[in-house]
Amino acid sequence: MDGIHDLGGKHGHGTVVDADYDAQELPFPERWQASVFSMTRALYAHGVTFNTDQFRHAIERIEPSNYLTDGYYGRWIGGIETLLVEAGVLTQDEITAQQENLGLPQTRVAARPSANPDRFKHEEPLRSDAYRGSDTPPLFAVGDLVVCQSGAKLGHTRLPAYARGVQGVISTIHGKWVYPDSNAHGQGESPEHLYTVRFSGAELWGATAEEDVDVFIDLFEPYLEKVNE
Repeated sequence: MDGIHDLGGKHGHGTVVDADYDAQELPFPERWQASVFSMTRALYAHGVTFNTDQFRHAIERIEPSNYLTDGYYGRWIGGIETLLVEAGVLTQDEITAQQENLGLPQTRVAARPSANPDRFKHEEPLRSDAYRGSDTPPLFAVGDLVVCQSGAKLGHTRLPAYARGVQGVISTIHGKWVYPDSNAHGQGESPEHLYTVRFSGAELWGATAEEDVDVFIDLFEPYLEKVNE
């Protein structure tokens, strides 16, 4: 979907900081973050969340101001609350009341549950990977010139806004993987071929882009169309 979460290529958010990795750093610098992580596991165990794509889509739908300010696990809280309301475990009023009990302003309520949430069912045991083989030939070959779909996206997608309508070249073919656009909405895995597509910086960013810079993006087959040279 188009939302505040799709920040790639947008100006005004400052420089990306490449922090040094510290192998000794705790996985959860603050205790509450570990609790949030455990909550997500509980959602899967009790049939509130069915797959990672559904969970990602819930996070995408939280209040935009919270998305920008709450941090990584803070966003997860908004996604968890959204899913709990949509599953009928909590109500939005109960979430609001809890915020009041904690003395927090109502601007801190990030959840924005849908009035008509997607419906899910377990058709097969959950798997730890998303690769589904390659039982049909891919539509594109390495070296093919392709163009990404353009236009707005209403549901969950892994096609970033900055690549829409832009031409690139197929770099690698990865076989078929779970298709997030359907899996996030309870419409099944619907595996699709996945490709790595190479884009020039100039194609993506225009004349102001750094010279000789290429960007590689993993994209699903339905996002792409072949360009006849």
